[in-house]
Amino acid sequence: MTLTAPDLRPPDAPEGADGTDGTDAAEGGLLLEDPPPPAGARTDAGADALDAYSRAVVSVVERLGGSVASLRVETTGPSARPVGSGSAVVISGDGLLLTSAHVVDNGGAGTATFADGTEARFETVGADRLSDLAVVRAGGSGYTPARMGDADALRVGQLVVAIGNPFGMAGSVSAGVVSALGRSLVASTGRTSRMVDDVIQTDAALHPGNSGGALATAGAEVVGINTAVVGPGIGQGLGMAVPVNGTTRAIVGALAAGRRVRRPYLGLGGGTRPLPPPLAGTVGHLRGVEVLSVMTASPAQRAGVRVGDVVVALDGQPIETVRDLQRTLREADIGRDVVLDVVRDGRVLSRRVHCEELPT
Repeated sequence: MTLTAPDLRPPDAPEGADGTDGTDAAEGGLLLEDPPPPAGARTDAGADALDAYSRAVVSVVERLGGSVASLRVETTGPSARPVGSGSAVVISGDGLLLTSAHVVDNGGAGTATFADGTEARFETVGADRLSDLAVVRAGGSGYTPARMGDADALRVGQLVVAIGNPFGMAGSVSAGVVSALGRSLVASTGRTSRMVDDVIQTDAALHPGNSGGALATAGAEVVGINTAVVGPGIGQGLGMAVPVNGTTRAIVGALAAGRRVRRPYLGLGGGTRPLPPPLAGTVGHLRGVEVLSVMTASPAQRAGVRVGDVVVALDGQPIETVRDLQRTLREADIGRDVVLDVVRDGRVLSRRVHCEELPT
């Protein structure tokens, strides 16, 4: 005997009134609908968004992971010993890697390990502690260089992915967003200190060993070299990365060529201060750099710059912050005179300063 489920439509219902064309009914003539999702369940839209986020991160790892190495750093000489570890990013097919200067600070050589397990000995080509960048060369060839981006194009809230080797755990990945831009870090060497400008702040988890690793966009372009973690008692979840931009590229180019990074030096220290409205109208902007200190026998002192002066222009370029002053001065200015416009006693004065090289 065959049992047939009854047709539950009204007698006068047209074909398809059950929401179908009459051909897709469930077996036996019954149409069964999925029950509504339980309260709090993730919708398809939410799942799709999560999948899109996951796909972006996975794509970065697949495209960039092979270009990030783990570094085991050793002292040089016959009694070599391990002194630290970190990460590095491949920047050329013949084995040049970019890392943080503090990673290789205590040792000039070591072993680089790549995602596929390949190991190669490396030596430091050049390091610049005032930017916390260094270039090392690994033996061999055929490496896959990372694609370098431009940190100047980043926006707060943008997705970034950090790849490195925290605590020696190779190939670790974390993701987050650009938390802030334009941060500064103090870098020093010997008696000389300098602000590293335009530092990227991210909430992507960074730990010891991440230093020298890549901070990349969703397009797998390296826009930062991870350099610092804000420690306990100061803040949690705050990582810093030196930006990859025009300034960084010039430094890396010099280091890769074995050249010393040269920086111009005036010999003054200062901080931003607002200008009185009449002066702001005269110079065309609202702030300047107040001179808080002048080094003895420095170019600034010889030119007659005094504590209390407010720098408002250099070679005709407006100066509002210390960062403006650092950016406007270039290596090409070393050995030449620059014109510094300062406000003193309500008047704008020009001082010709002979720029020297920053001593290290």
